[in-house]
Amino acid sequence: MNAPAIIDRAAATAATDTRFTVPGMRCAGCIAKIERGLNALDGVEQARVNFSAKRVAVRHDQALDEAALIEALRRLGFEAQAIAADPLVRGDGESRALLRALAVAGFGMMNIMLLSVSVWSGAAGVTRELFHWLSAMIALPVVAYAGRPFFASAAMALRYRRTNMDVPISIGVLLATGLSLYETLTGGEHAYFDGAVMLLFFLLAGRALDAAMRSRTRAGIGALLGRMGRSAGVIQPGGSVRRVAAEALEPGMLMLVAAGEALAADGVLEDGSGTADNSMLTGESAPARLAIGDMVHAGAINLMRPIRVRVTRTGSDTAIAEIARLMDEAGQSRNRYVRIADRASRLYAPAVHSLAAMAFAGWMIAGAGWHQSLVIAIAVLIITCPCAMGLAVPAAQVVASGALIRRGLLVKDGSALERLAEVDVALSDKTGTLTLGEMRADTAHLSNGQKAAALALAQASRHPLSIGLAKTLVAQGVVPASVTELREVEGKGITGRLGGQDVALERPQVDGTGPQVQLRIGGDTAVVAFADRLRPDASAALLALRNMGVEASIVSGDSAAAAASAAAELGIPGRGGITPAGKLEILERLRAAGRRPLMVGDGLNDGPALAAAHASIAPGTASDASQQAADAVFIGESMMPVALAVHAARRTMAVVRQNFGFAIAYNVLAVPLALAGMVTPLIAAVAMSLSSLVVVGNSLRLARAAKGPSA
Repeated sequence: MNAPAIIDRAAATAATDTRFTVPGMRCAGCIAKIERGLNALDGVEQARVNFSAKRVAVRHDQALDEAALIEALRRLGFEAQAIAADPLVRGDGESRALLRALAVAGFGMMNIMLLSVSVWSGAAGVTRELFHWLSAMIALPVVAYAGRPFFASAAMALRYRRTNMDVPISIGVLLATGLSLYETLTGGEHAYFDGAVMLLFFLLAGRALDAAMRSRTRAGIGALLGRMGRSAGVIQPGGSVRRVAAEALEPGMLMLVAAGEALAADGVLEDGSGTADNSMLTGESAPARLAIGDMVHAGAINLMRPIRVRVTRTGSDTAIAEIARLMDEAGQSRNRYVRIADRASRLYAPAVHSLAAMAFAGWMIAGAGWHQSLVIAIAVLIITCPCAMGLAVPAAQVVASGALIRRGLLVKDGSALERLAEVDVALSDKTGTLTLGEMRADTAHLSNGQKAAALALAQASRHPLSIGLAKTLVAQGVVPASVTELREVEGKGITGRLGGQDVALERPQVDGTGPQVQLRIGGDTAVVAFADRLRPDASAALLALRNMGVEASIVSGDSAAAAASAAAELGIPGRGGITPAGKLEILERLRAAGRRPLMVGDGLNDGPALAAAHASIAPGTASDASQQAADAVFIGESMMPVALAVHAARRTMAVVRQNFGFAIAYNVLAVPLALAGMVTPLIAAVAMSLSSLVVVGNSLRLARAAKGPSA
């Protein structure tokens, strides 16, 4: 496989890249363990984890094969499997599996709690034993099914002599279930099936919320590569044209590209001229003129006459596939971010194990006997289970995300709010981001008759400027004139007859600055200029960001003049003509300076930067690939959701810190009671549930998080 993040890969001969899926990764500790372990191997240049996709990308010497890397991962405690060498990110169904387990746990908890009410109310003798048996019949399959995410993770960790948060959770659930079954078999007074199942339900709720937020980042960038032409007409030696699938194209072939067709490979224009829509590659809204010898790229759309293109690069070597690789690899660095919940969990497992072991040993030494000592140890494990801690982050993020959706901002990844809260500089694309991405015509100088003729001509053309002119005139309520004999001449314009006069919409005699068309009616002419206007509240949004300490500037693939004009109007720095790799270099320089950049962009050329930035936002009109790469998407013409996202993210993280404070305070109060033997496993489960409800209740205050910043 070719090196994924380098535009010129000709020198990459001594090393290769292999990707593995590693479903057992659970937290920041897993990321660090894998990267340290693999990077320490002889022959490994670099190992990088993509946590959202549960993948590892390893760049290594060709002498080090896949089997050796899989064995190295196994020694680290992770089962792995090599995956296909493509840049697509595929989900693993984790969210669906957790939701099914959550539903089963919820069903079991409700039914067992219903049976437990009778026991709590004083049921005794045969009635109590019957209810215990019924509870056991429900709880055992529920625990076996709903507990699988924790049991599998814990078993894998123990198999390779390591620990994680799922180990004490599994021990607590299994001990509570086992002790309850023992009590049921021996006719004991107490059983704790309700506590075990309730524990699973709340843990699964937190994990399902978290997985749901993460899964939004796994949709991949397949839509990006889907923008390439699926097939191409190839001119044979005898002059005939044969349709060939994009995968079968080879360098040296001569493609015949029809008007309106997307190119299926990169190449050089050998015959023909006209214009191409390169907006998905460059972000430039105006169509680009083509001349013989020009390089054209897969995904670009030929707008005018048929052209002949000599293929130079195909498939994974095309510019669009390179951008896909840049985007995928850039996303790896953002996944190195250590989430606050992961940081808090690092000390959890050893602390809980130690407390439970001390409780059991201490009460055994005090002469309490194994049964009472085990009950107390189980109570310690349950009361310290991280339900409140597990809900502290996802509950706040889900509530804040819901509030932001109502204000037109969709947050795709829970960790995005953590990163958005930390940004201190914002880089923005111009076309389609600070501007609306639509070519609006300046028709104020046209008479009503000219507008009517222009609309009739524009509606008969497929050219982007004609489409923009027609949209502008329709919005003004113009009615098209009765133009006859309409005829479009490729590369020149569209002509017709109106009231005995020739009329045309064509290229101006003398090019001016920016996109223009010339309207000709008889001997009279009028030039119509086009501009992509700024979003109505772009200045207010940038001011709101500045008030929060976030500096803003423009980095655009548009021309330097277009970027400078927009920057001057907004009063911020701006640079144009920046390539996708150039935007990545700017981000890297900011990171090296200790900055945490926010990238806002819409074009395919922004995709790698959106994936690489500390946080990123795209407008709803952005390309599919850019929306997939971004952390959040805002809808509508307003740009204020960008500032709103930062404001709400900072409020969310304040609530998250409060939630962790509540969770810690709960443990400080509850753990001594459990160690003192004053708490049964059932009471521990109830107390743990109450602490979770407190965290959820505090998070609900974020429903007003989208009130908005002041500009």
